[in-house]
Amino acid sequence: MAMRKVYSEIKGMKVKEVPNYVKPMLSMDYVKKAFQRGLDNYNSKYIQTDSIEPLYHVCFGGMIFSYLVALPNERRHLAHKEHGNH
Repeated sequence: MAMRKVYSEIKGMKVKEVPNYVKPMLSMDYVKKAFQRGLDNYNSKYIQTDSIEPLYHVCFGGMIFSYLVALPNERRHLAHKEHGNH
């Protein structure tokens, strides 16, 4: 949704105006505030409502993370098998 908002705002601008619009968004202070806003929204949407979804987020996030960590090793293993050296 945020990208859609940014796109709709940039769409009406001239090319010379875009850097002045984007530059403040790249500052460390803006990123910190945006991250804090996201945490506050997550807290109000899931934590304060006693939802079970944060548990799902942790479980699926852990599965995805472990898959990504093991992926290079699996690719090396498959490449090794592909060459007939099992």
